[in-house]
Amino acid sequence: MNNYSYVCKVLTNKLKIMNVLSLFDGMSCGQIALDNLGFKVDNYFASEIKEDAIKVTQENFPSTKQLGSVLNVKGSDLPSIDLLIGGSPCQNFSNAQWNGQRNGLDGEKSGLFFEFVRLLEETKPKYFLLENVKMKKEYQDIISNILGVQPININSKVVSAQMRNRLYWTNIPQNLGSPEDTNCNLQDILTSGYTTKKKAYCLLESESRPQKTNWKRFRRWRKKGFVNIVFETEDLNIFKNRILNQTELERLQNIPDGYTKSLTRNQAAGLIGDGWTVNVIEHLFKGLL
Repeated sequence: MNNYSYVCKVLTNKLKIMNVLSLFDGMSCGQIALDNLGFKVDNYFASEIKEDAIKVTQENFPSTKQLGSVLNVKGSDLPSIDLLIGGSPCQNFSNAQWNGQRNGLDGEKSGLFFEFVRLLEETKPKYFLLENVKMKKEYQDIISNILGVQPININSKVVSAQMRNRLYWTNIPQNLGSPEDTNCNLQDILTSGYTTKKKAYCLLESESRPQKTNWKRFRRWRKKGFVNIVFETEDLNIFKNRILNQTELERLQNIPDGYTKSLTRNQAAGLIGDGWTVNVIEHLFKGLL
């Protein structure tokens, strides 16, 4: 598809009406991607329980219809759904889960994947998209067998300044191949300061609980490796460092500057860490055009 044809499709798509059901919606990163592509969403139903996430969504997309807990959502209560999306909780799959609770689909949180399956069966959408972390092959194969598709593995580093390796199961046609590398580095998205890293480490919910002193941050950065810090001076003085600010966190996930402005930095950090990299989702949604 040439650029002219693609632009024409985007413009035409502004007239396309879609009903979307988003499970574990967070702060509606999927809705940002649809909006960026010009889709006209007639009804965007969101299942979310975190008050801060709902607040951010309603401030940016006030027409969103909030449904509450996924456990209470019934397909029979909804109109015909064109697109079902969701990223079921990953805690029991994730390598970041170090406290012995990485028990896969038997876990209390990651087992909510079966609610996605239930609503997939109840709503029978034209298209679906499920996102989750890299996991043991046995869990990956179970999900693939249930959904009937193999996952697409995309690292957000190709479209953002962050290392974030994720799996995406979808029946949306994927004819564009992998996302084009935008060569975006961490230094490019900083509002000030300097970094020694080309890419940030994967944002986690733990960004909402940063170390409070320069020395503690630096020591954790040096020992653990996955902590994101910014040096305030060009000589990389270890006693003059800071955590990523709210705008920088938004940029790592391709979220518009100021999207989470009603929250504190730490409140926003947890939601952003749990969210989607918008440009990856946008790439996958291009198959809907």
